[in-house]
Amino acid sequence: MLSNNASEKTVSDGQHTTTEKRDHEPTVEHEPSGRSACPECEGQVITEDEQSFCTDCGLIVADEWVDLSPTLNDLGLVGDADQSIETVDPLRTDKGLHTKIGRNTDGRGNPLSNEQWEKVQRLRKWHKRMQFGEKRKRTKRLNEGLRDVEMIGGNLSLPDHVVKMAAQFLRSASEARLPGGRMAWEALAGGAVLLAARASSVDRDEIDVAVATHTKAPHERVCAAARKIRCECGFDAPLVRPNAVMAVVDALDEDAIPGARAVRTWRLAQHLMKLGDQVPVGPGTPRCTVAASALYAADRLLSRKHLTQAQVAAAASTIVPTSRNRIARYSRELVDAYEAEHGTDDPGVGLEEERDTLR
Repeated sequence: MLSNNASEKTVSDGQHTTTEKRDHEPTVEHEPSGRSACPECEGQVITEDEQSFCTDCGLIVADEWVDLSPTLNDLGLVGDADQSIETVDPLRTDKGLHTKIGRNTDGRGNPLSNEQWEKVQRLRKWHKRMQFGEKRKRTKRLNEGLRDVEMIGGNLSLPDHVVKMAAQFLRSASEARLPGGRMAWEALAGGAVLLAARASSVDRDEIDVAVATHTKAPHERVCAAARKIRCECGFDAPLVRPNAVMAVVDALDEDAIPGARAVRTWRLAQHLMKLGDQVPVGPGTPRCTVAASALYAADRLLSRKHLTQAQVAAAASTIVPTSRNRIARYSRELVDAYEAEHGTDDPGVGLEEERDTLR
Protein backbone atom coordinates (compact mmCIF):
# COMPACT_ATOMS: atom_id res chain seq x y z
CA MET A 1 0.00 0.00 0.00
CA LEU A 2 1.05 3.63 -0.51
CA SER A 3 1.20 6.06 2.43
CA ASN A 4 0.01 9.66 2.36
CA ASN A 5 3.63 10.80 2.21
CA ALA A 6 4.54 10.67 -1.50
CA SER A 7 8.22 10.26 -0.64
CA GLU A 8 7.73 6.85 1.00
CA LYS A 9 6.62 3.56 -0.49
CA THR A 10 5.56 0.61 1.69
CA VAL A 11 6.01 -2.87 0.24
CA SER A 12 4.61 -5.98 1.95
CA ASP A 13 5.69 -9.53 1.04
CA GLY A 14 3.62 -11.44 3.64
CA GLN A 15 5.77 -11.36 6.78
CA HIS A 16 8.20 -8.52 6.11
CA THR A 17 7.39 -4.85 5.43
CA THR A 18 9.99 -2.38 4.17
CA THR A 19 9.94 1.34 3.44
CA GLU A 20 11.83 2.78 0.52
CA LYS A 21 12.87 6.41 0.29
CA ARG A 22 12.21 8.00 -3.07
CA ASP A 23 13.40 11.58 -2.36
CA HIS A 24 16.59 12.46 -4.23
CA GLU A 25 17.01 8.90 -5.43
CA PRO A 26 19.42 9.01 -8.44
CA THR A 27 18.51 7.11 -11.57
CA VAL A 28 20.73 5.22 -13.97
CA GLU A 29 22.10 7.48 -16.69
CA HIS A 30 19.79 7.90 -19.68
CA GLU A 31 20.27 8.66 -23.36
CA PRO A 32 21.77 10.26 -25.41
CA SER A 33 25.17 9.16 -24.12
CA GLY A 34 24.18 5.72 -22.86
CA ARG A 35 27.36 5.59 -20.73
CA SER A 36 26.83 3.51 -17.59
CA ALA A 37 30.50 2.91 -16.67
CA CYS A 38 33.01 5.52 -15.55
CA PRO A 39 35.79 6.06 -18.13
CA GLU A 40 38.35 6.43 -15.31
CA CYS A 41 37.60 3.69 -12.77
CA GLU A 42 34.84 1.64 -14.45
CA GLY A 43 32.49 2.51 -11.58
CA GLN A 44 28.75 2.99 -12.03
CA VAL A 45 27.62 6.31 -13.52
CA ILE A 46 24.32 7.69 -12.27
CA THR A 47 22.28 10.78 -13.11
CA GLU A 48 20.78 13.21 -10.63
CA ASP A 49 19.36 16.64 -11.44
CA GLU A 50 20.70 16.44 -15.03
CA GLN A 51 24.24 15.77 -13.75
CA SER A 52 25.92 12.42 -14.40
CA PHE A 53 28.75 11.35 -12.08
CA CYS A 54 30.62 8.25 -10.94
CA THR A 55 29.52 6.79 -7.60
CA ASP A 56 33.08 5.58 -6.85
CA CYS A 57 35.49 8.39 -7.80
CA GLY A 58 33.00 11.25 -8.25
CA LEU A 59 34.03 12.08 -11.85
CA ILE A 60 31.38 14.24 -13.55
CA VAL A 61 30.70 12.67 -16.93
CA ALA A 62 28.09 15.20 -18.08
CA ASP A 63 26.34 18.11 -16.42
CA GLU A 64 23.52 18.76 -18.87
CA TRP A 65 21.45 16.99 -21.49
CA VAL A 66 21.09 19.39 -24.39
CA ASP A 67 20.82 18.14 -27.95
CA LEU A 68 23.27 20.35 -29.83
CA SER A 69 22.87 18.61 -33.18
CA PRO A 70 21.48 20.71 -36.08
CA THR A 71 17.70 21.06 -36.22
CA LEU A 72 15.59 20.21 -39.25
CA ASN A 73 15.46 23.90 -40.15
CA ASP A 74 19.27 24.15 -39.99
CA LEU A 75 19.61 21.25 -42.39
CA GLY A 76 16.86 22.52 -44.69
CA LEU A 77 14.78 19.39 -44.16
CA VAL A 78 11.44 21.13 -43.69
CA GLY A 79 9.26 22.00 -46.66
CA ASP A 80 7.42 25.25 -47.33
CA ALA A 81 5.59 26.13 -44.10
CA ASP A 82 2.73 27.71 -46.09
CA GLN A 83 2.14 24.47 -47.94
CA SER A 84 3.40 21.58 -45.86
CA ILE A 85 5.49 20.72 -42.80
CA GLU A 86 6.50 17.36 -44.23
CA THR A 87 10.24 16.71 -43.99
CA VAL A 88 12.27 16.26 -47.15
CA ASP A 89 15.42 14.29 -47.89
CA PRO A 90 18.50 16.34 -48.97
CA LEU A 91 20.17 13.20 -50.33
CA ARG A 92 17.66 13.12 -53.19
CA THR A 93 17.86 15.45 -56.15
CA ASP A 94 14.23 16.50 -55.80
CA LYS A 95 14.38 16.43 -51.98
CA GLY A 96 11.59 13.85 -52.16
CA LEU A 97 11.10 10.53 -50.41
CA HIS A 98 10.86 8.49 -53.59
CA THR A 99 11.12 4.72 -53.60
CA LYS A 100 13.73 2.57 -55.28
CA ILE A 101 12.18 0.22 -57.80
CA GLY A 102 13.84 -3.17 -57.86
CA ARG A 103 15.08 -4.91 -60.98
CA ASN A 104 13.40 -8.32 -61.06
CA THR A 105 11.76 -8.70 -57.62
CA ASP A 106 8.90 -7.17 -55.71
CA GLY A 107 9.03 -5.61 -52.25
CA ARG A 108 9.20 -9.05 -50.62
CA GLY A 109 11.95 -10.39 -52.85
CA ASN A 110 9.68 -12.57 -54.97
CA PRO A 111 10.38 -12.80 -58.72
CA LEU A 112 8.16 -10.74 -61.01
CA SER A 113 5.92 -12.17 -63.68
CA ASN A 114 6.27 -10.93 -67.26
CA GLU A 115 3.26 -8.64 -66.84
CA GLN A 116 4.59 -7.22 -63.57
CA TRP A 117 8.06 -6.75 -65.04
CA GLU A 118 6.70 -4.71 -67.97
CA LYS A 119 4.70 -2.57 -65.55
CA VAL A 120 7.78 -1.93 -63.39
CA GLN A 121 9.78 -0.92 -66.47
CA ARG A 122 7.18 1.70 -67.35
CA LEU A 123 7.13 2.96 -63.75
CA ARG A 124 10.92 3.22 -63.70
CA LYS A 125 10.92 5.23 -66.92
CA TRP A 126 8.27 7.65 -65.61
CA HIS A 127 10.11 7.89 -62.31
CA LYS A 128 13.37 8.96 -64.01
CA ARG A 129 11.56 11.56 -66.08
CA MET A 130 9.91 13.05 -63.00
CA GLN A 131 13.09 12.84 -60.94
CA PHE A 132 15.53 14.68 -63.20
CA GLY A 133 13.23 17.11 -65.02
CA GLU A 134 14.52 19.58 -67.63
CA LYS A 135 18.16 19.95 -66.50
CA ARG A 136 18.63 16.23 -66.89
CA LYS A 137 22.41 15.98 -67.32
CA ARG A 138 23.39 18.26 -64.44
CA THR A 139 20.75 16.80 -62.15
CA LYS A 140 22.01 13.28 -62.86
CA ARG A 141 25.54 14.32 -61.89
CA LEU A 142 24.22 15.89 -58.70
CA ASN A 143 22.37 12.67 -58.00
CA GLU A 144 25.62 10.70 -58.42
CA GLY A 145 27.42 13.16 -56.14
CA LEU A 146 24.79 12.76 -53.44
CA ARG A 147 25.20 8.99 -53.68
CA ASP A 148 28.96 9.47 -53.18
CA VAL A 149 28.27 11.57 -50.09
CA GLU A 150 26.00 8.85 -48.75
CA MET A 151 28.61 6.18 -49.50
CA ILE A 152 31.47 8.09 -47.83
CA GLY A 153 29.38 8.79 -44.75
CA GLY A 154 28.40 5.13 -44.50
CA ASN A 155 31.97 3.88 -44.83
CA LEU A 156 33.15 6.28 -42.12
CA SER A 157 30.09 5.66 -39.90
CA LEU A 158 29.40 9.39 -39.72
CA PRO A 159 26.25 10.60 -37.92
CA ASP A 160 23.18 11.11 -40.06
CA HIS A 161 23.12 14.90 -39.54
CA VAL A 162 26.73 15.18 -40.77
CA VAL A 163 25.90 13.31 -43.99
CA LYS A 164 22.86 15.53 -44.58
CA MET A 165 24.90 18.65 -43.91
CA ALA A 166 27.42 17.44 -46.52
CA ALA A 167 24.53 16.98 -48.95
CA GLN A 168 23.53 20.61 -48.39
CA PHE A 169 27.12 21.72 -49.07
CA LEU A 170 27.22 19.75 -52.32
CA ARG A 171 23.85 21.12 -53.39
CA SER A 172 25.08 24.69 -52.76
CA ALA A 173 28.22 23.93 -54.78
CA SER A 174 26.03 22.77 -57.66
CA GLU A 175 23.90 25.93 -57.50
CA ALA A 176 27.09 28.04 -57.51
CA ARG A 177 28.22 26.16 -60.66
CA LEU A 178 31.47 25.01 -59.03
CA PRO A 179 31.75 21.66 -60.88
CA GLY A 180 33.67 21.90 -64.11
CA GLY A 181 37.23 22.00 -65.36
CA ARG A 182 39.56 20.35 -62.85
CA MET A 183 36.90 20.44 -60.13
CA ALA A 184 35.08 17.13 -60.53
CA TRP A 185 31.85 16.11 -58.86
CA GLU A 186 33.64 13.25 -57.10
CA ALA A 187 36.12 15.64 -55.49
CA LEU A 188 33.33 18.03 -54.49
CA ALA A 189 31.45 15.18 -52.80
CA GLY A 190 34.54 14.33 -50.74
CA GLY A 191 35.17 18.00 -49.97
CA ALA A 192 31.57 18.45 -48.82
CA VAL A 193 31.87 15.50 -46.41
CA LEU A 194 35.20 16.83 -45.15
CA LEU A 195 33.72 20.27 -44.45
CA ALA A 196 30.67 18.79 -42.73
CA ALA A 197 32.84 16.58 -40.52
CA ARG A 198 35.02 19.56 -39.57
CA ALA A 199 31.97 21.73 -38.84
CA SER A 200 30.40 19.10 -36.56
CA SER A 201 31.50 17.76 -33.20
CA VAL A 202 32.78 14.50 -34.73
CA ASP A 203 36.05 13.65 -32.99
CA ARG A 204 38.16 11.97 -35.64
CA ASP A 205 41.93 12.08 -36.11
CA GLU A 206 43.15 12.59 -39.66
CA ILE A 207 39.59 12.97 -40.92
CA ASP A 208 40.86 14.42 -44.21
CA VAL A 209 42.87 11.28 -44.98
CA ALA A 210 39.93 9.06 -43.97
CA VAL A 211 37.54 10.93 -46.27
CA ALA A 212 40.00 10.87 -49.17
CA THR A 213 40.42 7.10 -48.75
CA HIS A 214 36.75 6.54 -49.59
CA THR A 215 36.45 9.29 -52.22
CA LYS A 216 36.74 8.73 -55.96
CA ALA A 217 39.35 11.49 -56.17
CA PRO A 218 42.95 12.03 -54.94
CA HIS A 219 43.63 13.52 -51.52
CA GLU A 220 44.90 16.75 -53.09
CA ARG A 221 41.69 17.30 -55.04
CA VAL A 222 39.49 16.57 -52.01
CA CYS A 223 41.27 19.25 -49.96
CA ALA A 224 41.06 21.66 -52.91
CA ALA A 225 37.33 20.98 -53.28
CA ALA A 226 36.72 21.59 -49.57
CA ARG A 227 38.47 24.96 -49.80
CA LYS A 228 36.57 25.88 -52.97
CA ILE A 229 33.20 25.14 -51.37
CA ARG A 230 34.12 27.08 -48.22
CA CYS A 231 35.44 30.12 -50.09
CA GLU A 232 32.99 30.31 -53.00
CA CYS A 233 29.82 29.48 -51.06
CA GLY A 234 30.76 31.46 -47.94
CA PHE A 235 30.29 28.67 -45.41
CA ASP A 236 31.58 29.38 -41.91
CA ALA A 237 33.32 26.02 -41.55
CA PRO A 238 36.62 25.31 -39.77
CA LEU A 239 39.74 25.32 -41.92
CA VAL A 240 40.88 21.95 -43.18
CA ARG A 241 44.56 22.87 -42.65
CA PRO A 242 44.67 25.77 -40.17
CA ASN A 243 48.48 25.49 -39.77
CA ALA A 244 49.30 25.16 -43.46
CA VAL A 245 51.86 27.99 -43.43
CA MET A 246 53.74 26.49 -40.50
CA ALA A 247 53.70 23.08 -42.22
CA VAL A 248 55.48 24.62 -45.23
CA VAL A 249 57.96 26.45 -42.97
CA ASP A 250 58.79 23.19 -41.22
CA ALA A 251 59.38 21.51 -44.59
CA LEU A 252 61.98 24.13 -45.59
CA ASP A 253 65.66 23.59 -44.96
CA GLU A 254 66.74 24.65 -41.48
CA ASP A 255 69.02 27.41 -42.80
CA ALA A 256 66.56 28.69 -45.42
CA ILE A 257 65.39 31.61 -43.26
CA PRO A 258 67.21 33.03 -40.20
CA GLY A 259 65.40 32.64 -36.87
CA ALA A 260 64.16 36.21 -36.28
CA ARG A 261 63.29 36.67 -39.95
CA ALA A 262 61.41 33.34 -40.01
CA VAL A 263 58.92 34.60 -37.39
CA ARG A 264 58.18 37.81 -39.31
CA THR A 265 57.83 35.91 -42.58
CA TRP A 266 55.45 33.41 -40.99
CA ARG A 267 53.26 36.14 -39.46
CA LEU A 268 53.03 38.09 -42.71
CA ALA A 269 52.24 34.88 -44.61
CA GLN A 270 49.42 34.17 -42.14
CA HIS A 271 47.99 37.59 -42.89
CA LEU A 272 48.24 36.97 -46.62
CA MET A 273 46.45 33.64 -46.19
CA LYS A 274 43.50 35.40 -44.55
CA LEU A 275 43.29 37.78 -47.49
CA GLY A 276 43.58 34.84 -49.86
CA ASP A 277 40.54 33.22 -48.27
CA GLN A 278 38.51 36.43 -48.46
CA VAL A 279 39.26 37.39 -52.08
CA PRO A 280 39.57 34.36 -52.71
CA VAL A 281 42.90 33.41 -54.30
CA GLY A 282 43.09 29.97 -55.88
CA PRO A 283 39.81 28.66 -54.39
CA GLY A 284 40.16 25.36 -56.26
CA THR A 285 43.71 24.83 -55.02
CA PRO A 286 44.83 22.91 -51.91
CA ARG A 287 45.38 25.16 -48.93
CA CYS A 288 49.03 24.12 -48.58
CA THR A 289 49.75 25.32 -52.13
CA VAL A 290 48.27 28.73 -51.34
CA ALA A 291 50.16 28.73 -48.03
CA ALA A 292 53.44 28.14 -49.88
CA SER A 293 52.57 31.02 -52.21
CA ALA A 294 51.79 33.23 -49.21
CA LEU A 295 55.16 32.36 -47.67
CA TYR A 296 56.97 33.29 -50.89
CA ALA A 297 54.92 36.49 -51.25
CA ALA A 298 55.73 37.46 -47.65
CA ASP A 299 59.43 36.96 -48.33
CA ARG A 300 59.09 39.20 -51.41
CA LEU A 301 57.39 41.96 -49.42
CA LEU A 302 60.06 41.95 -46.70
CA SER A 303 63.55 43.30 -47.30
CA ARG A 304 66.46 41.00 -48.22
CA LYS A 305 64.91 38.07 -50.03
CA HIS A 306 65.80 34.60 -48.70
CA LEU A 307 63.52 32.18 -50.58
CA THR A 308 63.28 31.08 -54.19
CA GLN A 309 60.29 29.63 -55.97
CA ALA A 310 62.08 26.31 -56.35
CA GLN A 311 62.76 26.09 -52.59
CA VAL A 312 59.17 26.84 -51.66
CA ALA A 313 57.71 24.51 -54.30
CA ALA A 314 59.97 21.66 -53.16
CA ALA A 315 58.95 22.16 -49.52
CA ALA A 316 55.24 22.30 -50.32
CA SER A 317 55.49 19.24 -52.57
CA THR A 318 56.32 17.13 -49.52
CA ILE A 319 52.68 17.76 -48.48
CA VAL A 320 50.80 18.16 -51.79
CA PRO A 321 52.10 18.27 -55.38
CA THR A 322 53.05 21.90 -56.14
CA SER A 323 54.73 23.58 -59.10
CA ARG A 324 56.78 26.75 -59.45
CA ASN A 325 54.19 28.17 -61.82
CA ARG A 326 51.50 27.94 -59.14
CA ILE A 327 53.77 29.58 -56.56
CA ALA A 328 54.53 32.44 -58.97
CA ARG A 329 50.90 33.00 -60.01
CA TYR A 330 49.27 32.83 -56.58
CA SER A 331 52.02 34.88 -54.90
CA ARG A 332 51.37 37.72 -57.38
CA GLU A 333 47.63 37.52 -56.70
CA LEU A 334 48.26 37.61 -52.94
CA VAL A 335 50.49 40.67 -53.23
CA ASP A 336 47.82 42.39 -55.36
CA ALA A 337 45.20 41.53 -52.73
CA TYR A 338 47.48 42.93 -50.02
CA GLU A 339 47.96 46.22 -51.87
CA ALA A 340 44.23 46.48 -52.61
CA GLU A 341 43.39 45.91 -48.95
CA HIS A 342 45.94 48.28 -47.38
CA GLY A 343 46.72 50.67 -50.25
CA THR A 344 50.44 49.99 -49.86
CA ASP A 345 52.99 47.19 -50.10
CA ASP A 346 54.52 48.10 -46.75
CA PRO A 347 54.79 44.79 -44.80
CA GLY A 348 54.60 46.62 -41.50
CA VAL A 349 50.84 47.14 -41.87
CA GLY A 350 50.12 43.42 -42.11
CA LEU A 351 52.57 42.58 -39.34
CA GLU A 352 50.91 45.11 -37.05
CA GLU A 353 47.48 43.61 -37.70
CA GLU A 354 48.78 40.11 -36.96
CA ARG A 355 50.39 41.38 -33.77
CA ASP A 356 47.04 42.85 -32.65
CA THR A 357 45.30 39.55 -33.48
CA LEU A 358 47.75 37.57 -31.35
CA ARG A 359 47.15 39.93 -28.44
